[in-house]
Amino acid sequence: MVEIVKPALEHLPSYKAALERGWSPDNVRLLETTREQLAAIEEDPVAFLASLHDPQAKGPPITLPDGSKVPRLPGFRRWIWDGEAVGSIGLRWQKGTSALPPHVLGHIGYAVVPWKRGRGYATEALRLMLEEARAVGLDYVEITTDLDNPASQKVILANGGILAGRFAKVAAYGGAGSLKYRIEL
Repeated sequence: MVEIVKPALEHLPSYKAALERGWSPDNVRLLETTREQLAAIEEDPVAFLASLHDPQAKGPPITLPDGSKVPRLPGFRRWIWDGEAVGSIGLRWQKGTSALPPHVLGHIGYAVVPWKRGRGYATEALRLMLEEARAVGLDYVEITTDLDNPASQKVILANGGILAGRFAKVAAYGGAGSLKYRIEL
């Protein structure tokens, strides 16, 4: 059975092991994020875990790939769990609206470890995260995926995603052709 769990000390060794195997919870910054997270875990595991849960957006500003800084949005991460860490899924939003600022590609992002892909884990994790999105008051979520990622497209469609359009990511995010889906809540 797969579930999403709030990151906690009891889950941290398994999550850290996934990072050490070369997996990244970030589909944009990839191994840079892996290295940063391993260093943060080593420095202060409790502070690392706390940084993954910020529904009041109290954390520091976010540095975009071009180096500019923007205010942090409320958000949190959950770990995809089947008895061990098999991935990560995050939710972010703006207070008082379902709309996102232009620099934010989507409300929800997820990544499953390569050795557990193809088992429906991302589909179930997204279904569970949609419940959390409803709980924070969102009317809909938007999720983006690359054109060449049919597995992610299938996950979104299985959860009621409707294609909202095609776009090219700005160069700072790789410039790839992408699809934006909307899931009404």
